[in-house]
Amino acid sequence: MSFSIEGKTAIVTGAANGVGLALARHFSDKGANVMLADIDEARLQEEVGNLADESNFNYFAGDLRERLTIANLLSATLDAFDRVDILVNGARQILPTDAFDLEDNSVETLLEQNLLASLRLSQLVAKRMIKQAEDREEGQAGSIVNLSSIAARRTHPDLLAYSVSTAALDQMTRSLAVTLAPHRVRVNAVAFGSVMSASLKGALKENADYRSAIERHTPLGRIASPTELAETVQYLASEGAGFVTGQILTVDGGRSLIDPAACPAH
Repeated sequence: MSFSIEGKTAIVTGAANGVGLALARHFSDKGANVMLADIDEARLQEEVGNLADESNFNYFAGDLRERLTIANLLSATLDAFDRVDILVNGARQILPTDAFDLEDNSVETLLEQNLLASLRLSQLVAKRMIKQAEDREEGQAGSIVNLSSIAARRTHPDLLAYSVSTAALDQMTRSLAVTLAPHRVRVNAVAFGSVMSASLKGALKENADYRSAIERHTPLGRIASPTELAETVQYLASEGAGFVTGQILTVDGGRSLIDPAACPAH
């Protein structure tokens, strides 16, 4: 079975930088049409401008927490590429939480950003995938891949909101997988450890000892590149994973096997 995504159309959210951008570039390199979506329009314009020779790239800027924006994203994708076969929910946010501060709204903020925006977009895109496959009795109608984190299974006092939102995202993945399975839409997630994302780069700049702490608590002894994550997402999106749904695939260099609570999971 092939892991090819050539000729497929993918929406990748959180695609203005870091992991999301690396995913979008990787999918394009593998022959997919890619709609990059993010709230940062200036950065999207810059990145798409750098890929001006690529006819299989387009972008959409907007706040995906808004229902109308989500509908407009799907419409823009269909206008550009006529269909959508893959959705990668890569837009995510990390905020510290003060568990003793009654005014701290980080849980609400991250549930809206990391869970509800992905849920609403998945619901809308899944309907389109199902409609596209009405004249086909075999093969997948579409694939949805959510970017999660090993923080969903770890406990760190400063990451309460992030851990709760990613744990909820994992359960959403399982629930949607069961609901959409009869319609041949697969839903999976990648729970990653330390990948060189934009947020992790910022954390490493602020704390010179952070890199060594991460590497010390990762059996493979290093931080993953965004490309390694992209290859895993490609597998889940491809027909090669045609019998895989509702799974949370851990990509963390073995870190969750030994990870103490004292070392935050990005």
